[in-house]
Amino acid sequence: MKLSIITINRNNAIGLEKTLQSVNIQTFRNFEHIVIDGASTDGSVEIIKHLTNGSIRRIWVSEPDSGIYNAMNKGIRMATGDFIQILNSGDMLAADDVEERMSAFLSSQASPQPSIFYGNMVKCFPDGRRMRDRCFAGQDITFLGMFTGTLNHNPAWIRRDLFEKYGYYDESLKIVSDWKWYMQAIILGEEKPVYVDMDVTLFDMTGISETNKALDRDERKKVLVELFPQTVLADYERFAFPLEQIKRLKRHPWAYKLVWFLERCLFKVEKWNKKMHSDTRYQ
Repeated sequence: MKLSIITINRNNAIGLEKTLQSVNIQTFRNFEHIVIDGASTDGSVEIIKHLTNGSIRRIWVSEPDSGIYNAMNKGIRMATGDFIQILNSGDMLAADDVEERMSAFLSSQASPQPSIFYGNMVKCFPDGRRMRDRCFAGQDITFLGMFTGTLNHNPAWIRRDLFEKYGYYDESLKIVSDWKWYMQAIILGEEKPVYVDMDVTLFDMTGISETNKALDRDERKKVLVELFPQTVLADYERFAFPLEQIKRLKRHPWAYKLVWFLERCLFKVEKWNKKMHSDTRYQ
């Protein structure tokens, strides 16, 4: 299976250099690397030229675009691989043989092979801390799971023809278009992602900000209203967080049993109060 790795960059020469170097040292060679640069003025183009050699099929352009998802769509349309992986500038592959191991895992899967499969993303914080994010870690991905979370983007291999089936990334969104696409493919389209417990990518957390988080919330709400009826969303908006709390409690049986006991007691008190109130009304 041929892979297309797509890297989006704009004026992030230092991050781009790290990304290109991590791609260059891969032991796996059945891939093409597509770099979409948004007309950078910080020396990014010189780095692309310097780190491109004959051992890797690298295709690149440097021209203005209308945003990150416009650039991603441009890369997807240029891709010729069976699968696509988005590895943006600043992010790196976790080891020099990770793409070879991902390819081997895909080859080992029984037919039909998964249309989406993913591994772990290691979050790299500015203070040097690292945190392994296993995302759904092989659990079934439900509407509740996607309502409150997402499937990590850069450690995933996505079959390229899914973009013809479900459409490309929504360029009107600034930050959650990949999440919207997953909603369309996994929740509405019922694609079944497959998990492999392998560190695939190192994700640069430097750009995460409170502004991004606020925009994330606003855009998610916009997408949910567009894709799902309000009769479905009403309960999720009201009960999604309590349901997540219950899921966490179930990891600790003693705590869950205590909460269950208290809830049963409260229920019986409410039931008794209703009965007494009803009896009083008809005396």
